[in-house]
Amino acid sequence: MKLFDVTIIGGGPIGLFTAFYCGMREMETKIIEFLPYLGGKVSYFYPEKMIRDIGGIPAITGEELIRQLEEQARTFEPTIVLNEQVVGLERLTDGTFLLTSHNGEKHHTRTIILATGFGTLKSARLDLEEAEKYEGRNLHYTVETLKNFSGKHVLISGGGNSAVDWANELLPIAKHITVVHRRKEFSGLERNISNLRNSTATILTPFVMEGLSGEDDQLSSVRVKNLETEEIQNIVVDEVLVNHGFSIDLGPIKEWGLEFENSSIKVDSFMQTNIPGIFAAGDIASYQNKLHLIAGGFSEGPTAVNSAKAYIEPEKELKPIFSTNHF
Repeated sequence: MKLFDVTIIGGGPIGLFTAFYCGMREMETKIIEFLPYLGGKVSYFYPEKMIRDIGGIPAITGEELIRQLEEQARTFEPTIVLNEQVVGLERLTDGTFLLTSHNGEKHHTRTIILATGFGTLKSARLDLEEAEKYEGRNLHYTVETLKNFSGKHVLISGGGNSAVDWANELLPIAKHITVVHRRKEFSGLERNISNLRNSTATILTPFVMEGLSGEDDQLSSVRVKNLETEEIQNIVVDEVLVNHGFSIDLGPIKEWGLEFENSSIKVDSFMQTNIPGIFAAGDIASYQNKLHLIAGGFSEGPTAVNSAKAYIEPEKELKPIFSTNHF
């Protein structure tokens, strides 16, 4: 087996940019991604969603962001392994690590950078008995193609960032948007919530979805209930989008002996975990005053790389390198 300097577990935005920076430090790099393609949850959940919180990029779709990050990551030709979930970790007598994937494949590495996001994400399913027969038709848990909602009456259930963002995103193309949320207040960025409240969308709070009706596996109306008055309304719909959060599964990583904090891996300012030689970056990493932004992960990844470089070459002075160096 080839011995790599660093193996990045996770091929999402942070993993991709981290791989690029590994190349800048001339480290032999491997990326292992659970999905059959790169991009992580951005490619899986938000390919057409506009991302607006990266400095210097006013707005970019998730799909285009991943395309550019992948192109950048491939600059120094890292080894990329798809469709594999890392399940086993063993430290060998020489201090290196042996990783084992779910299919038995082995990976030999000096250091590990965990960039798994929150792990394997699955959308929380609508808890209604009749929901399953409409899933994959006009009951959705994410937006794969915006044009499918063009000219449609769309009902969105949820009150977090995703629900608010998708409502604002679909308003210009949909015939009408109805947002149903069990609480009176929404959670998310204040500007986005204000934009939604000042829009033409119908906002029903505190309401929940109570029943679904349709013909030939095509959903045509939703029954909603006011939690305070128990008032019932029937709403005719063309499409329904459910954003009730995600279930998170880190899988066997939880058994590796890493120190966790609030379902994330605790790291220090060098992105070092409690296991020497293992680092973390992005959503999976936890430290005081953590800000869960993609742009924040773009800083954490290179920090982890510099720390991995110092771990491999402890006799050398750690010199963080970046492309805008002028000395």
